[in-house]
Amino acid sequence: MRNPDSRRAAIVGLSGPALTVGEADLLRLHPPAGVILFARNVEDRAQLGALTAALRQILPPDSVLMVDQEGGRVARLRPAAALGRLFDAEPARGKRAAFLTGALIGAECVASGLDVVAAPVLDRGLPGAHDVIGDRAFGADPRAIAEMGRAVADGLLAAGAQPVIKHAPGHGRARADSHHALPVVEGSPAEAEADILPFALNADLPWAMTAHILYPAWDAAHPATLSRAVVKDVIRDRIGFGGVLVSDDLAMGALTGAPVDRALAALEAGCDLALYCAGDIAATATLLAACPEISPAGLERLASARASAARAYRPLDPAALAAERDALLG
Repeated sequence: MRNPDSRRAAIVGLSGPALTVGEADLLRLHPPAGVILFARNVEDRAQLGALTAALRQILPPDSVLMVDQEGGRVARLRPAAALGRLFDAEPARGKRAAFLTGALIGAECVASGLDVVAAPVLDRGLPGAHDVIGDRAFGADPRAIAEMGRAVADGLLAAGAQPVIKHAPGHGRARADSHHALPVVEGSPAEAEADILPFALNADLPWAMTAHILYPAWDAAHPATLSRAVVKDVIRDRIGFGGVLVSDDLAMGALTGAPVDRALAALEAGCDLALYCAGDIAATATLLAACPEISPAGLERLASARASAARAYRPLDPAALAAERDALLG
């Protein structure tokens, strides 16, 4: 008997600002857990609203519409590093500015029909590391990162959006960009503990995203996204994360093999959802056809994530939030 919720355990990207006939047919044939949008999918608010409405008509109820929106470089709001510097000088002002940033991003996304936001970044910003994290990080101190990340997440939740903490168990010490190559992160146990601390202190949040990084101390053969040892022993057990675990983009250069093989390996490692963002319809079709349906545990986690945003939601005045944030940041 067919599962009434037959969504595949994947979130996929689209090619452009409007659904193609082929994309619409594919989403009907093999409905994914959701769709993720990027700059290539957004022209203006009217177009974005039309796109999300079209997706809602095609996708099953409770499907995810995710956006890669951290603020800073994308949202034309000051990046996380600037908020971190404010926190260092005046912690209360920094945390309030971070909350307002999350609330503003969340309100804009929810108004456009989106419900999951791939933020905040909980990676450490460290000297000598690759600048792919750079000013996306709140700083180097793991407890400060945890507090600021929590504030951004609380703002997103208040707006009705579900935050995604990333990139577990920590991308900050990487010396390569996982978009293009596989970073290898080594070091002392104390350094590893500092990496995972921001995630552990935010382990009750609804979503997390894995890192495409090799951590030889935990698994010398597989990057975290594809490592059962890292997913189970580190992310689930040591960090204590119990929410929806989604892979980072499986189209990234850190990984090898066909996209479908990467997706199946990520799910086998323990990710709830495989994320494939390229918008290549042929590869996406192969991936969705092969992906299993979302597991019962994954469905429970998705329902819990939706409920967390519903509980936290409160009416917000974006204009007032923006004015307060501008006053705090000067």
